Amino acid sequence: MQDIKELTISELEDILGDWKYPKFHARQIFFWIYQKSIKEFAQMSDLPLDLRRKLKENFSLFSFKLVTKLKSEDKTEKFIFQLKDDNLIEAVTIPAGKRITGCISTQVGCKFSCSFCASGLLGFKRNLTSGEILEEILWLKNESSHKKLTHLVFMGTGEPLDNYDNVIRAIRLINSSEAFNIGARRITISTCGIIPGIKRLSKESLQIELSISLHAADDTVRSKIMPINKIYPLKDLLEVCREYIKRTDRQITFEYLLIKGINSDLPNAQKLGRILQGLRLCKVNLIPANPVAECKIGPPEKSEILQFRDYLLKQGLNITLRRARGEDIDAACGQLRLRYAEK
Repeated sequence: MQDIKELTISELEDILGDWKYPKFHARQIFFWIYQKSIKEFAQMSDLPLDLRRKLKENFSLFSFKLVTKLKSEDKTEKFIFQLKDDNLIEAVTIPAGKRITGCISTQVGCKFSCSFCASGLLGFKRNLTSGEILEEILWLKNESSHKKLTHLVFMGTGEPLDNYDNVIRAIRLINSSEAFNIGARRITISTCGIIPGIKRLSKESLQIELSISLHAADDTVRSKIMPINKIYPLKDLLEVCREYIKRTDRQITFEYLLIKGINSDLPNAQKLGRILQGLRLCKVNLIPANPVAECKIGPPEKSEILQFRDYLLKQGLNITLRRARGEDIDAACGQLRLRYAEK
């Protein structure tokens, strides 16, 4: 049975037309799904009863099961969902003042085996469909303490640009005024550096934010912690970033996870400053690593973190130092899913 959330409004209008119903019912259906977040077609009270029955006979609406929800002392909330094929995925809500960010997954597992990330420790299973991605968002809206989302980041389990078509299809619905109506500039795709995907994204005419997981400033270190660098080395990645900025006139954010003993000392800061000099429209998010026992990583000392940041600031780079969130609930990517999958 097809997931109705995989349909655009025009596709749904065409189906309604084939069924001899007025096309305006499509907007009503979208309103009930994405604004009211109803769980059953029977709840769509302004639709004809026979149409509600026909929708139920032909489409599914919700398929996830909520396995667990944990709330951190810092108000971060993490969710584990069981899919209809019994696979597990995770999603997170992160509050910061009036901003409520949903961090969502795009794949079950991950192919790319970054040494600091728990997402791929159980291997790659499959891509999420666009409907499953949208269902994550609906669950976060319904089940989080905040009952709303202002921003979305594709930074959960999986590589978004490795599931390109489903992710972009979901984003167009997220941005649609008939669905979630979340502004494009409040949506961020994070990638480990899939160059063909970055090139495709630059041609989409979507004013979404692009975040690159950099995490090292030379090929030796980056290849060690991010095997994808052996396919798309730093020189080529930075060149495609320049092309992306030139084509879109959009800023790129470089994520840099500070890992004790790996990439967080002053020489690494100096290398990072050199490779980013002259790169127009970029900023760097420094993120002290969440401790992940399975990956044997942890954050550096505070003094080393501040030294790293202060050096880059003196080089004139736009730097943000993000604090770790949700450490007490295993909020790093893949950690909580790993715990439940091992049970």
